Parts: sequence; structure tokens; C-alpha cells
Amino acid sequence: MLAIQEQCLKMRQEDALDDILLLCEHPPVITLGKNAQRSNILFSDDYLHQQGIEIFPITRGGDVTFHGPGQLVGYPIVHLKNWDHSIRLFVDKVEESIIHYLAQTHHINAQRIQGLTGVWVGQDKITAIGFAVKKWVTMHGFAFNITTDLNYFNYITPCGIRDKGVTSLTSLLGKSIDMPEVIDQLCQSMESVLPCKTEELALETLLQRIPL
Repeated sequence: MLAIQEQCLKMRQEDALDDILLLCEHPPVITLGKNAQRSNILFSDDYLHQQGIEIFPITRGGDVTFHGPGQLVGYPIVHLKNWDHSIRLFVDKVEESIIHYLAQTHHINAQRIQGLTGVWVGQDKITAIGFAVKKWVTMHGFAFNITTDLNYFNYITPCGIRDKGVTSLTSLLGKSIDMPEVIDQLCQSMESVLPCKTEELALETLLQRIPL
């Protein structure tokens, strides 16, 4: 997925590709942003590997976070020329679209917490956000816990924040939910908030358009 991101980034910088949102789920992985503290990973690399968890340093902002099955990870490759060249404005709108989705679809009162990125329900983070910007084009993005096994977060101090928790959509609803349903409804929220127009594109079709 990183190679696809990087190629989409290059093509967007050259105006050879429109803004695009890549959506995926990852196998269990801990990622370290540019400002990450290794002490926020609470177990040794060997032990984590034994648990089937890989560790990767990446170029997004922020600290340590977890990606894994049941988590909707979104990578917007977006040129900020349409956002007054403001990453803060764009991040605010991404957060707002997820808050809108939770409120409109599930009647969950989510919000921002001043001084922190992401989307929160009470004191628990449901969506982590970390972007990088290169030549005014974004990469990396958000990680929205849908059916994520929250026990994975016990291996880290998420984003280096010790006095807050994490949650998932299924934990809040008390029932499971289908990922395709979430994707469809979240895209509708993004269309109304960003604003934008989304069109589903299969990975196979995308790979025909971007030479790797």
C-alpha cells in the first residue's frame, strides 16, 4: 500500500491524477511517526514479532499507533491548492466528516479534544489521524476503529497519550457492523462535509492507471 500511496502522490503532484482516497485494512502493524518515542512501544520487537505484529517507521506526523484488521485506514492523496494550502483546514474537515458520520448514522456524540488530533468519544479515541504533506499534496491519513480488537493497543501508548483510552464502533454499538456499510456511509458524509464527489474505484482498475 505504501508503494501505491507514493505513486499516487507523485502523480497528484504532477496533476496526472485527481484527488483520491485509498481505503484499506492492514495486518497487525505498529507504525512510528517522525516524532515517535520508542518508549511508547511497551514490548520488545522480538516479542511483538512472536505475536504476529510488525513494526515500521513511516513519514507521517505524530507518534506511535496501531493498524490492524477491523480498522478502516484512509489515505487521502489530496492537493491542498483547493484548501488554501492549509493542512490544518483539511484535517479539520476530515475529522468533521467522521464526527458527522457517527452522529448521523449511529447517534454517537463524537468530538475533537483541544490540542489533540483525531476523533474522540468522551476520553477515548476512535479515529487516529496523522498526515504528511509533500509539495502541497497529502499522504498517510486516518485510522478509524470499526471492529478492531482493542487489546492490540495494550502493546503501545497510543500517540504517546497516557491519560486517554481507545474505543471502536462495535464497542460503542454493542454489536458488529459490516465494513462495506461503514465505507459507503462514511463516503456520503465526506461528500457532504468536505465537499467532494466520490466514485468507487476497484484496486485492479487503479493499478491499471498508476505504473508501479
